[in-house]
Amino acid sequence: MKNKLIFFQFLFLIPVFVLNLKMPISLGETLDENIPSLIKSDHKNKNFDVNQYVYKLDSSPFNVTYAEWTSKWWQWAYSIQKDVHPAFDDTGKYCKEEQNEPVWFFPGTFQHSVIRHCDIPSGVGILLPILNSECSFAEHPTMKTEEELRNCAKIIQDTVIPQYATLNGILIENLTYYRIQSDLFNFTLPENNILNLPPQITQAVSDGNWIFLKPLPNGQHHLEFKGDVKIINNNTDYKNEIADEFAGPVGWNYTTTYILNVK
Repeated sequence: MKNKLIFFQFLFLIPVFVLNLKMPISLGETLDENIPSLIKSDHKNKNFDVNQYVYKLDSSPFNVTYAEWTSKWWQWAYSIQKDVHPAFDDTGKYCKEEQNEPVWFFPGTFQHSVIRHCDIPSGVGILLPILNSECSFAEHPTMKTEEELRNCAKIIQDTVIPQYATLNGILIENLTYYRIQSDLFNFTLPENNILNLPPQITQAVSDGNWIFLKPLPNGQHHLEFKGDVKIINNNTDYKNEIADEFAGPVGWNYTTTYILNVK
């Protein structure tokens, strides 16, 4: 009787044992879909203090306000012709286009994930959007006031969900904190511009979730970020506002990775 009892106990334990074997595998597969690749990589350095390399919103990097730097990012982005534009570059070969010290500007990626390699000079800051939005009189000719532009940019950016940003495998926290709306600013569209509009000077307001990095130490650094967009409601005008291929976040919600060589 004792032997039978032991046998039945053993049979009962087999499913539990098998289940315990499978659970970590299943859990790992689920988690892997949501964890940035660099967080899982050997590149992660637990002694790297990422917070010391992130500018706060109320700071004035290089004696220019954070908000003004975001305007400069858009002015830079619109100044570059579309056939050499870093935002549509899969390798990083155009990352140096129109860059100037003391701050380099990096864009995200459109409709697919990318890994870009870029050499940058020592001592420069880096400004990039998790996702951002912009409204101008050129793109919205029915708008006539700054207030309309400001409301337009806010409506678009309200659809954004900052997902993650990592530097050298370490998460940058509180991404929703780094949202800022610009003052009214001018930008110039050249020939062959990314908006496919006639060359012109116009005015705009932007809104975005940003990461602004202080100058990084010499050597290689991994930078990765991604945002997402909330489901759009049925308001046709609202859909039109956020459907722009460059000035809005739609289509830009893919993972962008930069492998930076600071020297």
